[in-house]
Amino acid sequence: MSLQHQRISELCADFKLERIASEWPALAQKTLEDAGTFGDFLEQLLQLETNSRNERRRQTLLRLSGLPAVKTLEQFDFKFASGAPRAQLQELAGLAFIERHENIVLLGPSGVGKSHLACALAHKVAMSGQSVRFITAADMMLQLVAAHRQGDLKGYLGRCVNKPRLLVIDEVGYLPFGKEEANLFFQVVARRYETGSLILTSNLPFTQWSGTFGDDETLTAAMLDRLLHHAHIVQISGQSYRLKDKLKSGQLKKSKVTEPQE
Repeated sequence: MSLQHQRISELCADFKLERIASEWPALAQKTLEDAGTFGDFLEQLLQLETNSRNERRRQTLLRLSGLPAVKTLEQFDFKFASGAPRAQLQELAGLAFIERHENIVLLGPSGVGKSHLACALAHKVAMSGQSVRFITAADMMLQLVAAHRQGDLKGYLGRCVNKPRLLVIDEVGYLPFGKEEANLFFQVVARRYETGSLILTSNLPFTQWSGTFGDDETLTAAMLDRLLHHAHIVQISGQSYRLKDKLKSGQLKKSKVTEPQE
């Protein structure tokens, strides 16, 4: 390494220009070979650094999101899951709902791909450079109750509910909540109302949600009013994806795994 290269590396380190430090010699040589200008060289160099920083931000957002796995719409088996509204989901993947602070509620029986689709949309949001938080309803309730009892509910709501651009709550309705828990969940929905997008998944139709929320019909109605005011309802029907191999092999008959339509 020449003294000039060393000085440039040190300056890049001072300004935290990691990509420029590693790429500038090769790019300078290529610019000379292509008879490019100094302006061409500088523009391409700055673009490399910008792209690198954006990618690091996306990976950081993904790491902090809590997503259980990387899922995409391209990976979703629409041929098997024929009950998933493909056109509606592809339109939602344009992420206009985020800008409009709209919600998405994915409804359907167990195993039809609700969590996969929620993860796929959340992954899309993170890859666009926006913050995401994914959590199951049961885990969120544990955290809400703990924060409430420790006198930190306001802080928790600010950090974990208000802050992310998209909040995904998976498996609403799998476990019933008591009245205290239902009130805490209502605060989550109220905090996000018209300020940030929610994605919820549930195996229950809305008519059965009051049974999940402490049998409090008034609270449930108020919560649904806020949740559904600006919302896209994605209704999914069909067979359990987890059982598709057994279905194909004939180990199970379709009638045995078909769940009631909602």
